[in-house]
Amino acid sequence: MDDELAQQFLAVDTTALCDADKTTRVMHSAVRPRSARPRMFGRAFTVRCRDDFLGVLQAIETAAPGDVIVVDGGEREIALGGELFARGALARSLGGIVVDAGYRDMAYVADCELPVYSRFVTPLSGTSAKLGELQVPVTCGGVTVNPGDMILADREGLIVVDPDRIHDLLVVAFAIKKAENAVVERIDAGATLSEAFNLADHVDALKRGESSALRPLAARDS
Repeated sequence: MDDELAQQFLAVDTTALCDADKTTRVMHSAVRPRSARPRMFGRAFTVRCRDDFLGVLQAIETAAPGDVIVVDGGEREIALGGELFARGALARSLGGIVVDAGYRDMAYVADCELPVYSRFVTPLSGTSAKLGELQVPVTCGGVTVNPGDMILADREGLIVVDPDRIHDLLVVAFAIKKAENAVVERIDAGATLSEAFNLADHVDALKRGESSALRPLAARDS
């Protein structure tokens, strides 16, 4: 089922998912892609640790294939991962690593096929002497992430979705992308935004104090 959902995500993007649900949990934009592949889809395997990467190492060796390691590092500028962790995650077929702290070894990571996100890049690593907390609710990028939540990412950013809602959300997002693509085709053919949307009627309705929604027009409506 996760593979099927991942294929559905390829047809949309995080912007369409956020348009489908304005309450979507969006991580802070400071948590940025560091590797060659920003697109990511998988279930969260959560870690909470502070200035020590032992918990992250344990998570990489414990998580199931496809899981995304989500690390609550307290927004601290200490590296909790690097080249070896990325290589280890690839060897275990994990879906990615998200660290709300630092990451290092960009000489390797920048070209790595594993999606890697972090708040900071720093050469200073943490210790390996403290037991982290695994598979507990954490805060990453300013939002709550629970074990098993769906983590989706692309060049627009990182979002978190309840696993029970992901299928329906992807269906709505696909419809939104389809409508957007129709607008793009009309604009490419010479239409203006006013001709592609119900702009005039929408503005007039709002001026009258009526409920209204901006929506793309089908070709037959214009």
